Amino acid sequence: MKINTKDTFNKELKADTDLTNSRRQVVNACYSFVTPRIPSSPKLIHFSEDFAKEIGLENEVNSEEFLKIFSGSEVYPNTNPFAMCYGGHQFGNWAGQLGDGRAINLFELVHNNKHWALQLKGAGETPYSRTADGLAVLRSSIREHLCSEAMYYLGVPTTRSLSLITTGDTVLRDVMYNGNPAYEKGAVVCRVAPSFIRFGNFQLLASRNDLKLLKELTDYTIKHHYPNNNSDGTEKYLLFYKEVANRTLKMIVKWQRVGFVHGVMNTDNMSILGLTIDYGPYGWLEDFDPNWTPNTTDAQGKRYRFGNQPDIALWNLVQLGNALYPLIEDIQAMQNILDQFSSDYDTLYDEMMQNKLGLKNKYDEQLLTDLHSNLNASETDMTLFFRNLGNIEKTDSAEKALLKIENAFYKPEEIIGSNKENWLKWFTLYLKKINAENTTDDQRKSVMNAVNPKYIFRNYMAQLAIEAAEKEEYSLIQELYILLKNPYDEQPENEKWFAKRPEWARNKVGCSMLSCSS
Repeated sequence: MKINTKDTFNKELKADTDLTNSRRQVVNACYSFVTPRIPSSPKLIHFSEDFAKEIGLENEVNSEEFLKIFSGSEVYPNTNPFAMCYGGHQFGNWAGQLGDGRAINLFELVHNNKHWALQLKGAGETPYSRTADGLAVLRSSIREHLCSEAMYYLGVPTTRSLSLITTGDTVLRDVMYNGNPAYEKGAVVCRVAPSFIRFGNFQLLASRNDLKLLKELTDYTIKHHYPNNNSDGTEKYLLFYKEVANRTLKMIVKWQRVGFVHGVMNTDNMSILGLTIDYGPYGWLEDFDPNWTPNTTDAQGKRYRFGNQPDIALWNLVQLGNALYPLIEDIQAMQNILDQFSSDYDTLYDEMMQNKLGLKNKYDEQLLTDLHSNLNASETDMTLFFRNLGNIEKTDSAEKALLKIENAFYKPEEIIGSNKENWLKWFTLYLKKINAENTTDDQRKSVMNAVNPKYIFRNYMAQLAIEAAEKEEYSLIQELYILLKNPYDEQPENEKWFAKRPEWARNKVGCSMLSCSS
């Protein structure tokens, strides 16, 4: 197997001089060298065909060498795997050093003038594993593998997933943190991104006042990942901060568009490239509830609930700003970037909602306020509602329009009395809006269908794939992978997946709430 490797991170930045794989505080270094754990009986159960081609490995995926390299059984020649050192705020509290506790960076490669970093998740302990084993279970690995690819095809900035490999080993996990641990099948995912640098990489160095290494890391990041930044001095770092904020902003708007909830937006889970990273207790809104979080750990505080994601992104950018301040030392200029984030979010959110509603003319706030009120009044599936909204025609009555989105209601029997009156009132206003525009029904539907997906990776779908895979039946993983590659297409042959969460999944572990257990 020939791979055009071109490592930069572990050649241009400072390494940990201690080569032992022991849990410890790592200082004055950006990473530690570490070797993946050799699994007992690895088996490739799925890979992303399109992404394998994207990085030039489409002819290698079924080879024995591919299995060895991407399961952690062997280290690719002339490469030096490593784990990154970083810190972060967890649920709003500074946690100090965290680091790659169950991720090992294999190498970087170049293909078709694109640079990629490849990383194994679940390949064993590192100096940053703390009290954990550095392993991952099949359950969480399936979720990360499929969701990474699903998000890409939805048009959301994300890390990618190349392969999903079972290890043949068992891993002890307490799924709900309730004192009932059990052994589960182990697995390794190869995830890929231009870089896995996080906000926390900068935070940890700043917290230790290691300003020399902080500058080196920032210069490295700009050189390799923000090459259009040609400024000098403090202006270079200010422009870097501004662009990180812009990329983060665009990612968050796209999360809100498709109803994605990350679930654990700690600063160590924030990509410096504005990519969705670390798919743990994530989920999509089933019923439209801005206060919903999929994370059991966040069930009380709901810090990372759907409606709070823009504010948390801003909070995290403040923490990144604090870390970069020694390189910039201009509070007002940095505050201006944060203020611009808030202003731009409002603008982009309005534009996004206009497209979801199929409106060319700016809607009035009352239209959106009333819509949110109606969606919250009775359980309404966000994905089904917006997708079905595209079927409404200018000549429809409010009653007919309501009927067209009826299957989005979890409890249609509740759409009576004032609930029904409020919906009819809203549809009357909406119909007035679309009749005032010079677009045809087909034109409007085309715009709406391009931003309102028909198919998303609902938690119950993931759970079905997990339960089948635990019985060594992997066909559903491939079925969902194919489905989610074209989430905006009608796909009439897959209509069974265009449906509300089934009632059996309402409170089932893995379908409603999830823990950080992996």
